[in-house]
Amino acid sequence: MRSRQTLLLLYSEYFVKPCLLLLCLLPLLAQPPVHVDYSCPVEDIESFGLTCSEDRPCPIFFEVSAVESFGSVLFVAGDIHTATTTLYGVLLSTDDGGASWSESIPRLRSTAFEQFQFIGDHGWLSGQQLEPLPKDPFFLLTIDGGKSWRQRPLFEETRFGSIAQFWFDSPTSGELIFDDSVGKAINQELHSTMTGGESWDLKQKSTKPLHLKTARANAVWSVSAAPGSSTYLIEHIASGKKQSVARFLIHIGDCK
Repeated sequence: MRSRQTLLLLYSEYFVKPCLLLLCLLPLLAQPPVHVDYSCPVEDIESFGLTCSEDRPCPIFFEVSAVESFGSVLFVAGDIHTATTTLYGVLLSTDDGGASWSESIPRLRSTAFEQFQFIGDHGWLSGQQLEPLPKDPFFLLTIDGGKSWRQRPLFEETRFGSIAQFWFDSPTSGELIFDDSVGKAINQELHSTMTGGESWDLKQKSTKPLHLKTARANAVWSVSAAPGSSTYLIEHIASGKKQSVARFLIHIGDCK
């Protein structure tokens, strides 16, 4: 049976916080699409092996991968990439209804973010390196509502694969599914933590798809880009209804 404290925390997480957040984010509806800056530095052109020129420029895109909120602060995680190469993982936030956005951490090279979760002021954002295959999965951890973040690798050694899914029931206890499947062969692992994601214990290996027993029943955020659209649309979901709260430009520039 859940404790009274846990029930109050869940009530705040799924009922009180979304209502307050939506009121705070209403100004976003009047804002133009957010443009994530990228200046195509020469060192990136060379180190990523990009073949860009005036005649054949390299289009640069921004992809939104995960969205979460803490109080009136909205966090958006995504990556800057070309058609073939992931350049940087980016974590953005706004606390003024979208009038301004800031990057919560320095950009992470060759990194893609995947999933977000907050419980109170504790938060987790999963990601991995892409060079080009996914490897070295990690979490960004916060214990102060996203004011500061710290990167914590899932494994001490290099491993190919990614965090397919994770879920925390409390600030300390959670589970994840690590996936290092290749081709049609499935290879997954179930890990658990009682330290808030600081360390993980292997519980099960499987050649069949694994599923977490506990997870968010209903999505709170929706990220979509209709065919031919120039923006990613972020929507908040409450009582089965979607409310648009932000848009991000997909094509953010060209390297030449």
